[in-house]
Amino acid sequence: MDRFGPSILVEAGNEKLLFDCGRGAAQRIHQLKVPFSEVTALFLTHLHSDHTVGIPDLWLTGWVRGRKAPLRVWGPAGTKNMMTHLAQAYEFDIHIRRDVDEKFPGAAVEVAAKDIGEGVVYESNGVKVTAFTVDHGVVKPALGYRVDFSGHSVVLSGDTRYSENLVRFSQGTDVLIHEVIDSEAFRAQVGFIGPERVKNVIAHHTTPEQAGTVFAKVKPKLAVYSHIGPADTPNVIPLTRTTYSGPLEMGEDLMVIEIGEKVEVHRPQR
Repeated sequence: MDRFGPSILVEAGNEKLLFDCGRGAAQRIHQLKVPFSEVTALFLTHLHSDHTVGIPDLWLTGWVRGRKAPLRVWGPAGTKNMMTHLAQAYEFDIHIRRDVDEKFPGAAVEVAAKDIGEGVVYESNGVKVTAFTVDHGVVKPALGYRVDFSGHSVVLSGDTRYSENLVRFSQGTDVLIHEVIDSEAFRAQVGFIGPERVKNVIAHHTTPEQAGTVFAKVKPKLAVYSHIGPADTPNVIPLTRTTYSGPLEMGEDLMVIEIGEKVEVHRPQR
């Protein structure tokens, strides 16, 4: 319960960009005191359910809490189709709230979804978002993102195994947020699903040693782990240190990273 689904909010100038929308994303945004109506756009790395199940909450609760414009969603092939079918799934709720009861504005419940590939996908108010392909095994397409603003940048790996393309797009970044899986701990904890399936899951992700190699090649001001599997493993940092000796943090829900001339990490008060 202390780690909700994958979701990262990037605030740059007037832009508030959300990357992935896993379980509990709306609750975490509320805890950060960010009004839903101020979330500028949603970007999806891929369409696995753990990265998308929070979308209806963000979309519909944002509408009833005052969003004035359509929710804009960018993601890999299949994103537009998914959002179209979500609108169909919630058509009763939308009809009642828009046309019968509260009379919420219709434009604000619309969705502007777009399937994207590699390249610059968003530019607004000095913020540039670049998508790039990563290697999530048979899960294709899968994307990572780089956000540039005012001479600084952050890269989000999404779900991937070791990716030279990610290394290429990460060059010169201030902060690199990367997924990780402790393969031995994962085998020990989820052996009930069978050894072949465990092997396949591990093969879709990046080990700490491999992630350390990525960090060593990129040399960010700070490397941060997110999408950590299993969540309670104590081995990730020690294993990473076999291939990387630079600045490194284990990400956690509600952690805030300020990127400026220096990078500052603020952990949530418990």
